[in-house]
Amino acid sequence: MREKPKQQMRIWAMLCHISALLAWILVLFLVFLGIPLYLPLNLLAPLLIWRFQKVKYPWIDLQGKESLNFQISLTFYTLIFIVISLFFVLTSLSLAVSTNSKVNQVEITLDSLLILIMYLILLMLLLQSFVVSFAAIKAYNGEHYRYPLTIRVLR
Repeated sequence: MREKPKQQMRIWAMLCHISALLAWILVLFLVFLGIPLYLPLNLLAPLLIWRFQKVKYPWIDLQGKESLNFQISLTFYTLIFIVISLFFVLTSLSLAVSTNSKVNQVEITLDSLLILIMYLILLMLLLQSFVVSFAAIKAYNGEHYRYPLTIRVLR
């Protein structure tokens, strides 16, 4: 039977996961304040924790890589989502303009698309919150958790 990692290691490993979630909350807060800034802050905090603690604790090396791989994947998926969303908005707008639609129809089309995009973003954030929280709890309990749909950049 494998020995559980010590509590200090488990706390740092848990922070690798939770810090990314807190960074997403910070980005949303900045956007809410009107600062349209998308920085991959979700990568910065886990990267710093992993970078400075991985030499001391092999458990943090494993958990940090897992957290970073998931956050890199999530950032990549988010960028793809943004490009696809912009494509749909611009396509809808150009179709509405080219068919000489009334202003109300254009507004309704764009509003519908924006509402759909907002619901998808909310769903993504809720799923991420659940998965990251689950991984943080597992890391604190000394158990390894592999995130689903993750591109393994760091091995």
